[in-house]
Amino acid sequence: MDTEQDQTPFAAVTAQTSKIQRQYQALLDQSTPFVLYRWIGTGVFLGVFFLRILFAQGWYIVAYALGIYLLNLFLAFLQPKFDPSNEMLDNEMEDGAVGSLPTKQDEEFRPFIRRLPEFKFWHEATRAIAIGFTCSWFEIFNVPVFWPVLVMYWIILFVLTMRKQIQHMIKYRYVPFSFGKARYGKTSTS
Repeated sequence: MDTEQDQTPFAAVTAQTSKIQRQYQALLDQSTPFVLYRWIGTGVFLGVFFLRILFAQGWYIVAYALGIYLLNLFLAFLQPKFDPSNEMLDNEMEDGAVGSLPTKQDEEFRPFIRRLPEFKFWHEATRAIAIGFTCSWFEIFNVPVFWPVLVMYWIILFVLTMRKQIQHMIKYRYVPFSFGKARYGKTSTS
């Protein structure tokens, strides 16, 4: 007997779904090394989304929700996976001593590991923009709001959260970006 005839409709749908998921994952795996091109594509997609909002004169609440979500992703991208402030609280509770990041030569070096890696940040941001763009075509999401209030609220939220994040970075002496840091390795000898 043919195995395709023995399959139930649910099994056939499951097989097709897993095939599509494997193809999607293969496409993501192939795009991994092209960081600049991925972000350019996402930026263009975000621009198209905002042009859609601008020309349609609506769906401001969708744009606001997208902005809040992207801000949340950006903050997770900037934060270390192992937050020193949480470790200090844990150490205080365990042994009563206050812990800190290494400050002297003889202390252990711990590299900066992001809470949200760059690829996941890109993938989630692009997916969120795609969902927002799709929502902007349905009238049910076109909630009438006074958009300048949303813009001002988002700007205030951005400034306050970034100020808090920068203070945290200064307090615990970490830099989440690789530019501006000393590079060791190849030295040109003339």
